[in-house]
Amino acid sequence: MPKPFLPFIPRVANGRPRPGWPAPLGLATARNSRMAYRLFGPAAGEPWLVLHGGPGSGSPPDSAAIFLLERQRVIVPDQRGAGLSRPRGQSAGNQTDQLVADLEALRLALGIERWSILAGSWGTVLALRYAQQHPQRVTRLVLRGAFGLRLAEIRGLLHPDARRERRVAQCAHWPRSPLNGAPQVLARLEQVLQVGAPGVAALRLVRCWNLLEQGAALRGMRRSLIHAAGLNEPKLAASIRQGWARLRRSRRQAEAGLMRPGIVQADRRGWQKFRIQSHYLRHKGFLRPGELDRAVRALAQWGIPSDWVHGRFDAICPPRNSRGWLRQTGALASGLACGYWPVAGHLASEPGIRAVLRTLVQDGRPARPQ
Repeated sequence: MPKPFLPFIPRVANGRPRPGWPAPLGLATARNSRMAYRLFGPAAGEPWLVLHGGPGSGSPPDSAAIFLLERQRVIVPDQRGAGLSRPRGQSAGNQTDQLVADLEALRLALGIERWSILAGSWGTVLALRYAQQHPQRVTRLVLRGAFGLRLAEIRGLLHPDARRERRVAQCAHWPRSPLNGAPQVLARLEQVLQVGAPGVAALRLVRCWNLLEQGAALRGMRRSLIHAAGLNEPKLAASIRQGWARLRRSRRQAEAGLMRPGIVQADRRGWQKFRIQSHYLRHKGFLRPGELDRAVRALAQWGIPSDWVHGRFDAICPPRNSRGWLRQTGALASGLACGYWPVAGHLASEPGIRAVLRTLVQDGRPARPQ
């Protein structure tokens, strides 16, 4: 039976336990690994599996906030090597099909016959692969900001613009390559990050990568803010502005600490995350070319409903990913898939995305797609 990680209780700044954020449970999985996960809601509730992005990010504390926890049972795991799963940051034996096997082991341990899946970013890849291998276990999919594992997506993040990302472009530790050299950049990132404990070079890479991700997220939010203002949507614009300002403050702090000596807890979390991320991106998600297209076709063949939620101004995973798979599903099974394009960028915390996701998981589909 799953056992709790008794020593761990998440804390907030004042030292008290985080309200509504239960202590994690642990499940032994293959290759001497242990999956950390949290349970929300009643045992007899409608089961939902929530898959985080990254790869390697771990589940954020608000993962279950959009659900009706009085009637929905929400399962929030940290994927292999991510978050609180052990061993942390481990890439050996860490492949997409092993993550699928871990999720199936979790379903069996919890005695769940079928569940719906809410997934974001990288998590959409894992959700599609799971549904492809275990279609009889999936009730429906809600996929946010779908990641296509395409080289153009990876290249867009790993090649810093000399004007927008001046601090990263000028950092001697960030690998340089031609515009078509994303594989070489990933090879260098994985080489540095996979060796032992994080040294100076690894810390600089982690901090630079974090800046690049924050910058891409900010660009999407800024475009959303401009669009919302043009639509004369003052409440939406104000909400977007608040999130944009918070992330911009965080980015400025990260820029100021880029060359800071020593290592802090955020660096350790980033090292754990990005060593897994470089591992997966370099190996193209451990999937064959065209595998995600085949997974989408499997959804249609098995009649699994899917909802694709993608911010119009997503600067990390382009909306054409979701639009293409939506068209592909519609050509095979009309009405089985719906698409929603809120005024937002990539992050699940953005108000436009959050509102659509809340409606989808609580009430089913809105009256019509957006």
